[in-house]
Amino acid sequence: MKFDVITIGSASRDVFLASDNFKVIQDSQFSTGQGLAVGLGSKIELSKIVLTTGGGGTNVAVTFARQEFKTSCISVVGLDANGEVIISDLEKEGVDTQYFQKHDDDVSAYSTILVDQSGERSILSYKGEGQHFDGSKIPFDELECDWAYVNSLGGHFEILEKIVAWAGQKNIKLAINPGSKELALGSDKLLPALKTFEIVSMNQEEAGELLGIDYSNEEEIFKKADELIGGIFIMSKGHEGVSVSDGKNIYTAGVPDSPIVERTGAGDAFTSGFVSEYIRSGDIVKAIQFATANASSVVTLFGAKAGILKKGDVGPWPLVEVSVK
Repeated sequence: MKFDVITIGSASRDVFLASDNFKVIQDSQFSTGQGLAVGLGSKIELSKIVLTTGGGGTNVAVTFARQEFKTSCISVVGLDANGEVIISDLEKEGVDTQYFQKHDDDVSAYSTILVDQSGERSILSYKGEGQHFDGSKIPFDELECDWAYVNSLGGHFEILEKIVAWAGQKNIKLAINPGSKELALGSDKLLPALKTFEIVSMNQEEAGELLGIDYSNEEEIFKKADELIGGIFIMSKGHEGVSVSDGKNIYTAGVPDSPIVERTGAGDAFTSGFVSEYIRSGDIVKAIQFATANASSVVTLFGAKAGILKKGDVGPWPLVEVSVK
């Protein structure tokens, strides 16, 4: 069977816990300068609990499926109830799961997300079976698709190498939003692989670190990215929106004034939304507009999938204006 898109990446069971009793404290010991705190030895009342599924590989698969692309997702789960729920959720969305790996030496990946009143969150993540993604068990010889979307691979560089080789042999277009463990491989390893990708997406801090440039120096980041990355480079900037380079022009856009319940999955929704529209129209401006609409919808609900837009829907907010220079 030939698919429009195959996604390859992480899968997890997620639980969201919201409480007005979580406290934000300022402390330089935390990498962000802030911490989300609860009283040690205390009992904290929760205002909301939401059980759902997540993981970049499954999140983006749902975007493609809701955009009516024939989609398959390749990931790994445990032989447990959580793994069954992850696969069941995808199948309800019309995503093919025949290539999922199922192991019994660990449990399915699991994340507990603590949500502050502002919509910001801290994620407690157990990678579980995600650490055991096995490239040798992906049947690349029988996989057929037009596009492949790569998300977190748990740092398994050999899988990325196999994906690049497979895509080159079968003339498959590649998109990637590398996970933290892929980025940790460093520029010497990762950048040569990214040269083969049609679309590469990361946030501004990640881009600066990977390219060895101060993250605030956007002009230099894009100059170097255009030299080292073969295709379209997407750099997300949080509340400030996004900048995109196609090697000739820089496209920039802000974000709509939409409510935020919590931000999990916004990055997956943006990049998969961009790729979806780019596949459909080849128009970068339209791709940015739909990507922004998709991400803005996702943050209005708990979980990374509930707010993902269906084909023909761009959400209730006006499409963002995109400037080109």
